[in-house]
Amino acid sequence: MSRRAEQPQARDGMAQQPDDRVLTWPNLISFLRLLGVPLFLYLFLVARADVAAVVVLAVGGTSDWVDGWIARRLRQVSRLGELLDPLADRLYILATLIAFTAREVVPWQFTAVLLARELLLLGSLAVLRRHGYGPPPVHYVGKTATFLLLAAFPLLLLAAAVPAAEAAAEAVGWALAWWGLVLYWVAGALYVIQARQLVRAVRGGEGGPA
Repeated sequence: MSRRAEQPQARDGMAQQPDDRVLTWPNLISFLRLLGVPLFLYLFLVARADVAAVVVLAVGGTSDWVDGWIARRLRQVSRLGELLDPLADRLYILATLIAFTAREVVPWQFTAVLLARELLLLGSLAVLRRHGYGPPPVHYVGKTATFLLLAAFPLLLLAAAVPAAEAAAEAVGWALAWWGLVLYWVAGALYVIQARQLVRAVRGGEGGPA
């Protein structure tokens, strides 16, 4: 049995095992979400069309759960989808952070703390790949953190773009952002612990009797 097959499955109630399909509705939604990243950057940094950027960011963020729900509903869970969904989430978060920092919507310290978590996760993934494992299953804490951050960013942008909505949007946006940041690090710690356990299991197996 391959090490990849030995990874624990995500406990989200899915009975279907992922297959090799590419052309599925969930994957199409994930591709469209990916296309929204450069569109948001263009609208926000080049065209300075902040209201349109808010719409793109809101649609990209709130549709985060749609592809997973459809995949389970239509039984279209695929290995490609398991890669595309978290990839789209991370690209939205990273692109938004870079753009927001460039235009001083969020302080650079907030961006640095989130990027440090990404570097920690990249290091863990590198260790797992060296031992023959792929990325660990997405944890519900990580999905919750991602949802909070992707909900916070459009509100923070709305606060910066629409003065009439500044007070309420900024208060709610930062509340979601700080909760998302904390849970993002909690999820990162859980991934590191999981990676450590897998590596220890491999080393224990290699050192045990044949």
